[in-house]
Amino acid sequence: MKSAADRLRLTAAALAIPLMLGGGTAQMALAQAVSGPAADYPMVLGAPFAVGGVTYTPADTMNYDAVGYAVPDAEGGGGISGAHRTLPLPSYVEVTSLDTGRTILVRLERRGPMEGDGLVALSPGAIAQLGLSGPHSPVRVRRVNPPEGERALLRNGQQAPARMDTPPGLLTALKRKLGILPPADPKPELLAAALAGKQLPAPVPTPTQPAPAPKPITRNTTPMPAPRPSAAPAPSAAPKVVAAKTPVPKPVTPRPEPKAPAKAEPKPAPKAEHQATASAHAMAYVVQVGAFSTRANAEKAAREVGGAVTPAGKFFRVRIAAGSQDEAKAALGKAKRAGYADAQIQRAP
Repeated sequence: MKSAADRLRLTAAALAIPLMLGGGTAQMALAQAVSGPAADYPMVLGAPFAVGGVTYTPADTMNYDAVGYAVPDAEGGGGISGAHRTLPLPSYVEVTSLDTGRTILVRLERRGPMEGDGLVALSPGAIAQLGLSGPHSPVRVRRVNPPEGERALLRNGQQAPARMDTPPGLLTALKRKLGILPPADPKPELLAAALAGKQLPAPVPTPTQPAPAPKPITRNTTPMPAPRPSAAPAPSAAPKVVAAKTPVPKPVTPRPEPKAPAKAEPKPAPKAEHQATASAHAMAYVVQVGAFSTRANAEKAAREVGGAVTPAGKFFRVRIAAGSQDEAKAALGKAKRAGYADAQIQRAP
């Protein structure tokens, strides 16, 4: 007769047999699930973090669409992947080169860039497919929901088919949103002066502006006022009569004019001066968001970032006033999150 301990050992061995037989099948099923669509879930957000004094809070933004700069990401390996600061991981985005209009599909797998003002960091494979030539290239990043077939290609380190090229008109609008601002015939010295906040030089008159021609016409009209002196004597006599009658209104003139010294309006003037000086002290810094060739685009950017539009020659600058360095940093972060990656902090003039 078997003891209780022997019966317990036999039961454990019997239970272990099916586990051993089914273990391989379960492991294979798990591997297939991880390599299939389940590999994109769950999407991870993570806690807020700071880069360059700006705090970024990851969020599941469905209609994300922004312009900025792409920088290299050596951690991407040979796949078509990228790093982003706020979108869920993983996510799929279309990245468009604003220089060529070429657009590719990229899988975001990491947080970054962790330094600089880049909007997205791309793996070497993604940079090669997009055809970027420099380490700091202007791009558009737009979140999309591609079909499973394209997702599987990117998960396996392969390229998804390239998208249709972006038309030149849309590229121009995206460049203006970024602050590159190419006018119809851009002059580099004027653009550089506008972005630096300097006064633009006065426009040089072109040969098609021979304005001197109308001046002789005004000279021909000047002789006509000559007869006016002839009519002048009559008014000159009239004033004499008025001068003689001036003693009559003396009761009116005695002291209503002293009441005019109630021009204590100078007293409000110091208040205005105090307010001006107070506002000057309050605005210790400004955040230069960008310079725009049209007021409509500048006002649109000002509404997005809460700034103000200031004319500068042929351009319109958008700035955000800040009373302290902390406020300036917060305003800078707001401008960059709105897609103006070239925004920078300056001392108030």
